[in-house]
Formats: sequence, structure tokens, C-alpha cells
Amino acid sequence: MTTSSTGTTGAKPVLSGIAVSERTAHLRAETALFMRDHVLSLVSHDLRGPLNAIHSWAYVLERKLDANDPNSQRAVTGIRNGVDQQVKLLETIVDAVRAETKSLALAYAPFPLHPLLDETVEEVRSGLARARGVELTLESQLATEQLNGDRERLAAALWVMLTFAVEASAEGAAVTLATRADATRWYATVTFNQSAAALEDPLVPHLLEAFARKQAREPREAKRIAWVFALCKRVAEAHGGSFEQSDAAESETATLALHVPLSATTAT
Repeated sequence: MTTSSTGTTGAKPVLSGIAVSERTAHLRAETALFMRDHVLSLVSHDLRGPLNAIHSWAYVLERKLDANDPNSQRAVTGIRNGVDQQVKLLETIVDAVRAETKSLALAYAPFPLHPLLDETVEEVRSGLARARGVELTLESQLATEQLNGDRERLAAALWVMLTFAVEASAEGAAVTLATRADATRWYATVTFNQSAAALEDPLVPHLLEAFARKQAREPREAKRIAWVFALCKRVAEAHGGSFEQSDAAESETATLALHVPLSATTAT
């Protein structure tokens, strides 16, 4: 079965013109929480390598320096102690803070996919797309397929994907959510034409944090996602699935893809 629904183009109010619902406010907060923990995870990972190297070179220097020179020995000891302090900070502060989303609890239950898609598309359409003058379309090949997973978490992941696509789209542009399922997996792909100006424009409504939109425009290392999609990646992986973000030049088609098993089980 193929269905299609579109949004309407409306006026373009400033940010204060958006009536943010309680659910939208909750989703914004969830997005920011996962983004914070994702950044902390990157900081922890990227700092440990250089710190380990400094620690190793300190031992090399110690063997090269004069053992009878107290100043040299104090300097090497200070280097090692400084590294140990930094590692302890990573373990006690950074790793502890991100523990909330590192082990993601899921409420498993079977649910039909199509109502979830309709609800999420309408939520983004009424919450942002109409105000931005962006057309939001659902192209579904689903019939009565069900997924055994956490409905609320998956809805949040879709919301982030669609909201970012709308934020990154110029007025009059179109955002499409295409979805299908095979015998074992559910696939959801969002496509849009990426516009840096749309993400930057302070005169149009925005729901995502300004620093997240700014970071999303920066070059990414291989296989790394923009920070704003931390929730999408974590939810997909917790269900045994995956999230992918394609690279796209200005005004070219970008894609965001979520793949989840229909009978999802907690990933190890």
C-alpha cells in the first residue's frame, strides 16, 4: 500500500510565533540530553588517546634523563600525575554524567507502524513545517506491519530526523519520509535538500539548539554523525538497528536513514 500526505505552506513567523506543545518541548529536551552525552562521549574518547601517549612518553623521558637530577625527575613525575588526574576526571565526571543515556532502557511492546508515522509527521508538520513553509510528505509502503520495540523512543528518533530536515530546508522546499518493511526489518528514510542559510537564518522559527545547527554544518569525520542525531543513533542501536547520515553538498539531496528489526531485541 502506498499513501501520501502533504503539508501546507503558511506564513513565516519569528521564533516567538511558534506555539510549542508540551510534547514538542519534551522532545527538544530529550534531543539536547542525548546530544550532551554524545559530545561528552566524543570528548572522553578523543582525549584518552593523547593522554595515553603523553603517559607513555613520560616513561621514555624518565629513562633518558639523569636520575640524579631532581628537577628533571620532578618534571616527569608532574607530567604523569597530570595525566592521571585528567583520566580520573574523565572517569568520575564525563563518564558518570553520560551514564543516563549510555544504558538506554526500552519498554518493549508490539505496535502498528503506520499510526506512529502518521502521528509523527503531523506533529512535525504542525509544530514547525507549516511555520517554515516546508512541505512534509509521507510515502509509505506499509500495510499492517507491526514492530516489537519502544514506540515512544522510535517516535522521538523520527521526530529529530524530520525536524532537522525541516530546519535545513528553505521555504517552499519539500521533505520526504519514505518507509517500508521486509520480512525482518523496518526502514525509514528522510530526504531533503540541505541549505546552510536555512539552518542559520535567525528570522525563521527553529526548534533545535543553535549550537547543534552550527555543528551540523561542519565537516564530519568518517562514520561520525552530527551531534543533533545522537538520540537517533542511540535508539536505533538499542533496538539492534542502525542510523546513517549521508554527506551532501549545499542544495544537494541529503538522507537520514533509520533501520530497525521488526522483532527488535536489546543490542549488546
